[in-house]
Amino acid sequence: MLVLGIESSCDETGVALVEARGTALPVLRAQALHTQIEMHQAYGGVVPELASRDHIRRVLPLTQAVLDEAGAHLQQLDVVAYTRGPGLAGALLVGAGIACALGAALGRPVLGVHHLEGHLLSPFLGADPPRFPFVALLVSGGHTQLMRVEGVGGYELLGETIDDAAGEAFDKSAKLMGLPYPGGPALSRLAEQGDPQAFKLPRPLLHSGDLDFSFAGLKTAVLTQARKLGPELQARKADLAAATQAAIVEVLVKKSLAALDRCALDTLVVAGGVGANKALRAQLAAAGAGRNLRVHYPQPHWCTDNGAMIAMAAAMRLASGVEAASRKYAFDVKPRWPLSDLASPGVQGSPAG
Repeated sequence: MLVLGIESSCDETGVALVEARGTALPVLRAQALHTQIEMHQAYGGVVPELASRDHIRRVLPLTQAVLDEAGAHLQQLDVVAYTRGPGLAGALLVGAGIACALGAALGRPVLGVHHLEGHLLSPFLGADPPRFPFVALLVSGGHTQLMRVEGVGGYELLGETIDDAAGEAFDKSAKLMGLPYPGGPALSRLAEQGDPQAFKLPRPLLHSGDLDFSFAGLKTAVLTQARKLGPELQARKADLAAATQAAIVEVLVKKSLAALDRCALDTLVVAGGVGANKALRAQLAAAGAGRNLRVHYPQPHWCTDNGAMIAMAAAMRLASGVEAASRKYAFDVKPRWPLSDLASPGVQGSPAG
């Protein structure tokens, strides 16, 4: 079974083709990705209308490139999957519209995929996939959540951010320091040159006793510290970046370990854009080694939005029997769509190898 996946939720246009083979994990045949970072840099952030128009220009050429790389033809597709939400409404509509148009033209079923489920299942694209059950830390620009994952479709929300997500804390703090867009990666690179102990910044909800997150207060503390530094900020920027990153990472690591303890599990999956952060990976690796834990990440190029994770999630949902593709080509999108809406406790997912 060949599944084409289209991702267009924000500022990356991604297309990929995976092949499902019985009960084994689907195999990635080809993928292509276009990022809009350069286009949005002039505005300091994503401009939704520009993002939507660029998706329109990119998605069909990328689809052809993927088919060419895989040596496949449109008529060989069995399912066309697309990101249904969450994300920017206009951007989502581009991917949904093209996917459903392709499905209707080819007489093939279509499947709308949850963007966060794509991130959550992206480590299954790698050579060392996790095994169910596990705890998942989803950390991206707009989401920070801890989930207990029993299988494909079996998701229990353990905790989430009550205000800014970790990615937002990185991006907004970077902007306060005058760093270029996209701010999170720029802050992380600068932090490598700084002293994480140089400034004492808060760790919100670190000792709250629950698994929720809050990063808005940290952003305010960074703003206050930047104003105190005044003209000295330029010289101390690396230190402030390092201290900011250290605060975010400490909260993410300790909450993740607490979630593992609460669930009595020894496997953690980290997914989403912030999952590529080197400091987060290093501290989780150290914690894992000391506690005999297994920590799985997607490869760095699969941490950002991409079509491979959408195609993989669709193929795994179909293989596990959680959902069937549809030949109803009328579509809608869900800009706001909690992952917990997909929860089906007790569902057993596809084998992990």
